[in-house]
Amino acid sequence: MPLRVNGEIVHADADPEMPLLWFLRDRLDLKGTKYGCGTGYCGACLVLIDGEPNHACMVPLNRVGDRSVMTIEGLAKDGAQAIIDAWVAERVPQCGYCQPAQIVAAATVLVDDEPPTAEAIDAAMDDVLCRCGTYQRIRRAIAAVSAGQIEAPVRSAPAGELVLAEPHGIALNDWVSIEPDGSAVFMINHSEMGQGSINAIATLIAEELEVDLDQVRVANAPAASQYVNPTFGVQLTGGSSTVSGEWERLRRAGASAREALIAAAMGIWGAERGDCRAARGAVEHAPTGRELGYADLAADAARIVPPADIDLKPASEFRLIGRASARADIAPMTTGDARYGIDVVVPGMLVASVARSPVIGAELEEFDAAAATAVDGVIDAVEIESGVAVVAKDFWAATCGREKLAVRWSTPSSPLRDTDAIYAALEASLGGDGKVTDERGAVENALKRAERTLKARYRTPYLAHVTIEPPNCIADVRTDRCDLWVGTQDQTETQKTAVRLAGLQPEQVHVHTLFLGGGFGRRLETDFVAEAVELSAKLGRPVQVVWTREDDMLHDKFRPAHCVAIEAGLDASGVPTAWSHRIAGPPVALGNSDMPYAIANFREKKIRVRSPLPVGAWRGVGAVQNAFAIESFVDELAHAAGQDPLAYRRALLEHSPRHVGVLDAVADMIGWHDAPPAGRGRGVAVYYSFGSWTAQAAEVSCDRGEIRVHRIACALDCGQALNPDTIRAQIEGGIAIGLSAALKERIDVVDGRIKQTTLADYPILRYSEMPDVDVRIIAEGESPGGVGEPPVPPVAPAV
Repeated sequence: MPLRVNGEIVHADADPEMPLLWFLRDRLDLKGTKYGCGTGYCGACLVLIDGEPNHACMVPLNRVGDRSVMTIEGLAKDGAQAIIDAWVAERVPQCGYCQPAQIVAAATVLVDDEPPTAEAIDAAMDDVLCRCGTYQRIRRAIAAVSAGQIEAPVRSAPAGELVLAEPHGIALNDWVSIEPDGSAVFMINHSEMGQGSINAIATLIAEELEVDLDQVRVANAPAASQYVNPTFGVQLTGGSSTVSGEWERLRRAGASAREALIAAAMGIWGAERGDCRAARGAVEHAPTGRELGYADLAADAARIVPPADIDLKPASEFRLIGRASARADIAPMTTGDARYGIDVVVPGMLVASVARSPVIGAELEEFDAAAATAVDGVIDAVEIESGVAVVAKDFWAATCGREKLAVRWSTPSSPLRDTDAIYAALEASLGGDGKVTDERGAVENALKRAERTLKARYRTPYLAHVTIEPPNCIADVRTDRCDLWVGTQDQTETQKTAVRLAGLQPEQVHVHTLFLGGGFGRRLETDFVAEAVELSAKLGRPVQVVWTREDDMLHDKFRPAHCVAIEAGLDASGVPTAWSHRIAGPPVALGNSDMPYAIANFREKKIRVRSPLPVGAWRGVGAVQNAFAIESFVDELAHAAGQDPLAYRRALLEHSPRHVGVLDAVADMIGWHDAPPAGRGRGVAVYYSFGSWTAQAAEVSCDRGEIRVHRIACALDCGQALNPDTIRAQIEGGIAIGLSAALKERIDVVDGRIKQTTLADYPILRYSEMPDVDVRIIAEGESPGGVGEPPVPPVAPAV
């Protein structure tokens, strides 16, 4: 079949029923068109066919005919440069996985001289989901293009030089190498999943090394002990710990390399330290004006051991820290050049799709692979620990073969109960034994003496992560080596998984970290890594395992359900004199419970309850769930006392000026003391988590039961701000995912099965549902707090 793709005729020697998506990706290597769901809901695969938007996953090759297909790669060369420039100038992408499709969608409404209507923009952009919540920035980019007001974008590094396979120059320490052209290569030990870790790490090192960011390239660090996260003692990215955990160590790495370079220059010149200074990739000798570039000094510097007690810069001397800088990965993310785990191709690679148990707790009894292996392109069907893998030449053949696989599963001896039964068990456990984790005063006596008591129970549902890039991993296991290409948040556990399954030593397992098309805690798990390693070891060839969206929904490590029971006593003026707090759920839901209010008699008890569903970390972890209960109940108390909820909080937080500071900021931002527009109400919440204080005020309307959030003001006190623009992006994204969870998302269980299997029955926030978000960053203090997770907890209670 001859097809016209990006203006060129190509011949499709493929199954006519193959979706256009897989022909573009696997046969033409046009990786900018992404796989997200396979059912036409996420929009990551959006292409133009004769100028009209189409989901490539839903269009078989035999329906394309002689129509013209345009992908992001074609648009980047012809017709969308203004849109791409606007995306880069507004620094739209976070993880970037959906952004090529977002640009394709924008191109459908930004083709005429007449500015599109808001309704037309909403209709076009609602077709593509962004789990990172970049909608606010997309709006600004579209407005800039529509108005013809596009600034020249800043591109910090060419796409091809963004991530090197390995440094080629002279290493000065574990983190810094100097290349022959004088550029610096930094090792990046935290995964890039949209939070700007590449930019953050580069900034920390460059600040002390005295180079500009356009002199820097980066390489992903291997899984090795020197690259562990200081906060957790293993090499993982999570807990909003990249900047706060590396704040001193990486600056010292840059300072150490700088001092070695200066010492090398001193040796050449016979100069004193006080006469030499480093600036923008060179060492200068002030008395004579002589200068040597870092490339000229690197060989000598590598032999010098710098002193251990190097002074770091004071904040007053920062050139890069605290200033907005362009992320080097933004430009390649917009054009489809950035490579995610799912985009990698290894010579000789097979692709596998795994059939897993549809019922939690069921085990494989037997399978018949005859019909599956008869599918053209299928190589084999292999039993592995998690199920049966159909292995083929490409993903389309693997999934077709998997559909024809005959599998019989056992009936679990203890069938999983339904959602209502799970909640009933959680609520019943609230009255049981647990661990008292915080106690002061005499709660029971104070409750008895209270003028009035209030009780409330709160519960939160199971949630899925829904990274738009489904889980995937490539493993190449040999007798003495294993290579893994994967978007992972946990290099240490990824390496351990391969060590266990391949029977190798840690130093024989090489983890190649790729961009992550969303993480949110899901890629702290290694179930998809285990499948790839096990298959490669059995088959003796590189194997890529790719999950379908349904696989991801049914076999996620969910955010757990949990329940909270609170009882408080008020005095005659409405001031709380006692607070009894009980939390029931798995351990991951019990943490990050912060009670900042000055209540004389307080007790918190945590009751551990085993989850019948597999659970894991979800963005914000326990803080999101516990903030909902605590802050919602404070509103109940304020209502009972007949007091303004913001003033009520302030009175109870007089001992905590940083809580008060962010509350006052959002009150000012949203106009708290002025009447809201007709038909709208306002709510407020404040919470401390991951080293930062966050307050939010929401402006909401409710029309016949439909809740609409129009505005959210957010103030974040994160201490020292590294890159204010990245912080704003994380706040906007955190609000989007928090709002999506509050209004739209839940996982239910029916007869032992997960009910929600696609994005049709598990909807997430879309472009048109994103409120206007106003952000204020309060940067006080000498060290930074977390940023990625703190904006999520206040969303639900504020709404």
